[in-house]
Amino acid sequence: MTSLPQPRGPSGTIQIAGAVACLAAAVLLQVARDRAYAIREHAAERILYVRSGEAAKRLSLDFDALAADVYWIRAIQHYGGDRRAGDGAARRYELLFPLLDLTTTLDPYFTIAYRFGAIFLSETPPGGPGRPDHAERLLRKGIAAQPAKWQYYYDTGFVHFWHLRDFKAAAGWFQRASEQPGAPNWLRPLIATMLTSANDRASARFLWQQMLQSDQEWLRRNAEHRLLQIDALDLIDQLEAFAARYPPRPEEPFTWEGLMRRSPLRQIPTDSTGTPFELDPVTGHVTVSLESPLQPMPELARRSPS
Repeated sequence: MTSLPQPRGPSGTIQIAGAVACLAAAVLLQVARDRAYAIREHAAERILYVRSGEAAKRLSLDFDALAADVYWIRAIQHYGGDRRAGDGAARRYELLFPLLDLTTTLDPYFTIAYRFGAIFLSETPPGGPGRPDHAERLLRKGIAAQPAKWQYYYDTGFVHFWHLRDFKAAAGWFQRASEQPGAPNWLRPLIATMLTSANDRASARFLWQQMLQSDQEWLRRNAEHRLLQIDALDLIDQLEAFAARYPPRPEEPFTWEGLMRRSPLRQIPTDSTGTPFELDPVTGHVTVSLESPLQPMPELARRSPS
């Protein structure tokens, strides 16, 4: 005869109550930690206890997508925390790539993590770690997961164009992007454009103007910001040519006030944010002020003043 299940004894009830209490304590501890995260950063929070994607997959059991979301949120917090750090704090971004790598291992189809992550990794210091090589590595991982996704090829080409200044490589990536299913027709003109001149801001302007048509708000905002940077670079060329045309006497420094006395210039020039440009007193070179919201400026090749 099959025996009937026996009611739980006192020890079983105690075990269940203990497990529930431990779970509740863990939840409360995590809530407290999350509240404190934005206020102060502990040394322990800069430690990544799991660096292997495969190990993270085993630990997450069948909740890979949920674990990927957690690591993605932590990557954003890490990037944003270091980016907003004060001048005296070290902006290391040392966990950014490992966190993005874990995120995309747990969820190989996490498109935003690949595309946003590549932008974060490529940003020049102090706005980012300045690691376009890591950005390309992340995007290649996305291509391996989704070989027909043209956006990953395009983003890789853009890393080569904007950050590495390798126009030939950029053209090759744009060519591969244009060959993928559903790729937009504006990709093909970029191929020839990349191969024309290494000092052609019109190419960059064209690229960012295309991004203004994106359905992603973050990409449109980034494009608007980059276009303002290019406008500033074009204006700098004009101002430097102007300063060269109306130089001070040999014993005098370059100043905006002196230039206004010697030329038709009537006010100190500003960038699109209203921040005055800086004028080097010795060389007459013009730069965007470190106080300008346009910083950090891209390291594009400079044109010779005409």
